[in-house]
Amino acid sequence: MTYCIAIKVDRGLVFAADTRTSAGVDDVRTYNKLHSFQFPGERVFVLMSAGNLATTQAVLAAIKRDLQAENDGPSIRTLSSMYEVAEYVGTLSKRAQKQVDASEGGATVETTLILGGQIAGEEPQVYLIYPLGNYITVSPESPFLQIGEHKYGKPILDRIIRQQTTLEDAARCALVSLDSTMRSNLSVGPPLDLAVVPTDALDITHRMRLDTDTPYYAELKESWARNLESIFSKLPRFDWEAGRAPGTGHPDDGAEAGGASASVLRLR
Repeated sequence: MTYCIAIKVDRGLVFAADTRTSAGVDDVRTYNKLHSFQFPGERVFVLMSAGNLATTQAVLAAIKRDLQAENDGPSIRTLSSMYEVAEYVGTLSKRAQKQVDASEGGATVETTLILGGQIAGEEPQVYLIYPLGNYITVSPESPFLQIGEHKYGKPILDRIIRQQTTLEDAARCALVSLDSTMRSNLSVGPPLDLAVVPTDALDITHRMRLDTDTPYYAELKESWARNLESIFSKLPRFDWEAGRAPGTGHPDDGAEAGGASASVLRLR
């Protein structure tokens, strides 16, 4: 399994992914799921994947082959818009799935991709490309996309990420989202890859690989856990903890407030 996140805020893009591909009792493997293509001053792309590894490798090989070709065929360097690049990558993905399917003997060959980046003259953009080749993009109401085992890490993104969130806070939030997922699912694991693409930089200005013993990541995890515990201890107390009569201080005592007048069904 895997977990990848792409965040779009006013100041740019943040990408984060784990590297675990299997997590058996005696078989733990890792593989880079965050891939970048940079053309300084022109355009920059980040591609993340979740799904069949052979299909993902076939898509990456096709992208590199088209880049090296001398003809005038489409490539991520010649296409004029992010929209066209997303369509191109979706087409490569469908083709790769057909190729891999012929050799996989009925195994699942689907792959889901996140493509993000910026072409000079356009605003940064992020697309989630489905196995069928179609895609969606972020919106002001939901400025992030996830693939893989995303449910454990989504709540922190929902609470924190807004269009005006800074790149640095978006990056921290992405790492906390990954850490929350790893605590609940062993199929997602370190090292973690992080890439930051500021608006109009047309480059990845910050790229990090973080393992469990990386000082910054270790401090981030410890600080997040410590502060969560501190906040939890400050949550409102129940009436019985404060020594108040049930329902005291509530505007609507009764069943909804958990007061003494709550209806009770007694079985005799």
